[in-house]
Amino acid sequence: MPDAIYTLNELADLVDIRPRTIRSYIQQDLLRGPDSMGRNARYSDYHRKRLEAIKALQALGLETTMLTGDNRRPADAIAGDIGIDRVMAEVLPDQKADEIKRLQAEGKKVAFVGDGINDAPALAQADVGIAIGTGTDIAIESGDVVLMSGDLRGIVNATSLSRRTLRIIRLNFFWAYAYNVALIPVAAGALYPLMGMLLNPMLAAAAMSFSSIFVVTNSLRLRRFRPQLADGATT
Repeated sequence: MPDAIYTLNELADLVDIRPRTIRSYIQQDLLRGPDSMGRNARYSDYHRKRLEAIKALQALGLETTMLTGDNRRPADAIAGDIGIDRVMAEVLPDQKADEIKRLQAEGKKVAFVGDGINDAPALAQADVGIAIGTGTDIAIESGDVVLMSGDLRGIVNATSLSRRTLRIIRLNFFWAYAYNVALIPVAAGALYPLMGMLLNPMLAAAAMSFSSIFVVTNSLRLRRFRPQLADGATT
């Protein structure tokens, strides 16, 4: 998405602050010289990572929502810039958990990402609380998943890993139940009236061991998991 160009008055109107204040920030940045340029480069990299994370989450079929205490107009502008689907602005700190409950009342499963003290109740209320590891201790304690860095692409990687894990768990359950349903009657002598065949206890024990080996080997496939987006560490 190309960068938008605004006049000073348009930018001030967008973020609800006075043009004089914006002019002061610009002058301070110019006086700082290379340090300011380096900071802007770091912001550009952070902005790129946010864009990647939002697009990847949407590609996974997830709806993205920004829940913020900021004013509506700057919140809408930021959400539009990085492609967020829905904005809940001007939400007071003690109302965040209530907004999560409202989304859940709509029948949605909610994953909430936060890093501040005020985010702790919402992290606890959400179906999945994702805490930023660089945030406050209480937020980390309230989260179900902790991103080791502030890289939001870790949300995408955690989502991909959890989906892969659930697929393997379901396959293991299917194999274990199908295997036992098929062979337990055989071990109990179900084939004896028809074929006069009984299963040797040693073979039955070996068959059960093979079932366990299959489940463990299938689970070890998770070791081949590679993050969908680079540099997004999770724990």
